[in-house]
Amino acid sequence: MTPSAVSHQIKSLENFLGVSLFERTKRQIEITVAGRQYLKHVQKALKEIDKGTQYLIDSHNTGELSISVAPAFLDNWLLPRIDHFYEINPDIELDINATLGLIDFPHSDIDIAVYFGPGDWPDVETHFLRNSERVPVCSPKLLEQGKIESAADLLNYKLFYVKKHSEEWAAWFEAANTEYKPSKRPASFSSSSLAVMAASKGVGFALADVSLASENLKKGDLVMPIDVRLKLDKAFYLVYQKNRKLTFAMKAFKEWIMLEMSKDEV
Repeated sequence: MTPSAVSHQIKSLENFLGVSLFERTKRQIEITVAGRQYLKHVQKALKEIDKGTQYLIDSHNTGELSISVAPAFLDNWLLPRIDHFYEINPDIELDINATLGLIDFPHSDIDIAVYFGPGDWPDVETHFLRNSERVPVCSPKLLEQGKIESAADLLNYKLFYVKKHSEEWAAWFEAANTEYKPSKRPASFSSSSLAVMAASKGVGFALADVSLASENLKKGDLVMPIDVRLKLDKAFYLVYQKNRKLTFAMKAFKEWIMLEMSKDEV
């Protein structure tokens, strides 16, 4: 507010109270005795208002958090670890939404989301989680049929790929210094989850994000016969509306997922 606007507001307050709060001279303004007495009560009231406001902001939906993640991220990464989150955050209730595409945060009930991409989305706060690396995975049963000792051995099996990323197998074989000449016609799927599911049946190989497949690899449900990694120029990010003040639940989830993804090594 401008000085004249402040002066006008003070004058209106004095007229309302019927008491002068300041003594005005040509050179200075001094608070009156009545003004000092009033100030003590006003300061206490403003501190309580500020305290209540801050508490409301920090604790709004303290026990509830609405999050959005891609179906593949939900099935392969979040759900296998959800019990751990609840163990350390028993008072927080997650409302999980499996969603493809970006969230219109100002017009959505979603508080926070995990995006996969270049990290340059507009109007959101972004926090880097982990780079993406593709590795070949298959069922352990498949290895019983024959040894896989080099990248070239994979060319003798069915290769599964995602339609939108049909070039990834060629890029992976290039990273493995192997000419891409599959002996069997590759099969395409609409999502990486379906491709990995097909590979888990023991009939071929799929390229999986090493982070999303980490739990299945640790358990032995999937195996990575050749540790050659195709590094993508995309990564996982935690995002939420720009300039939004984080609630207690948002802070808790942010800290948890950043820690989990940082130590999730295979």
